[in-house]
Amino acid sequence: MFVAEKLRKSNIAEYLLYMWQVEDLLRGFHLDFEKFKAVYLSHYTNLSQDQCRQLNEWYENLIQMMHSEGITEQGHLQINKNVIQNLNELHTQLMNSSKFPYYRTTYFNTLPIIVELRVKNGQKQENELETCFEFLYGIMLLRIQQKPVSEYTEKALKTVSTFVGMLSDYYKKDCEKPLEF
Repeated sequence: MFVAEKLRKSNIAEYLLYMWQVEDLLRGFHLDFEKFKAVYLSHYTNLSQDQCRQLNEWYENLIQMMHSEGITEQGHLQINKNVIQNLNELHTQLMNSSKFPYYRTTYFNTLPIIVELRVKNGQKQENELETCFEFLYGIMLLRIQQKPVSEYTEKALKTVSTFVGMLSDYYKKDCEKPLEF
């Protein structure tokens, strides 16, 4: 919860990847809060009672939302889908504005990778940003598992990361003071 709050304010892309990781972590415990609390949350020994209560409530609420939204096996919480939607709306505004040529150039440099990823994923019905985030999340999982990543994938990762990072920076700026399109 504390990490999520910090990331949501500082880097929306990292926040979203973190939240996807939390969803998978909770699924790893079969959305059993008591088991999660005993095995995972028990390691948080340096928190105050109030912080412990807040953390427990946060994770318990996420588990309840995952059950109520029917995403116990796969999928993402609506709150996370809303982040993608908000980013997609900002992306559209940036693309339609002549005031952000560097962003447009970065997007068009990333587009061939997005197209290739969609082909590899079976042309799923998702927006381009979801494709980018799924790619970033997949690479993150490979690194956690200490699996190798090809040089070509590393280059693609750098391009996609630059694009998503730029969008995330614009998102932060837009939250602080609305951008003029």
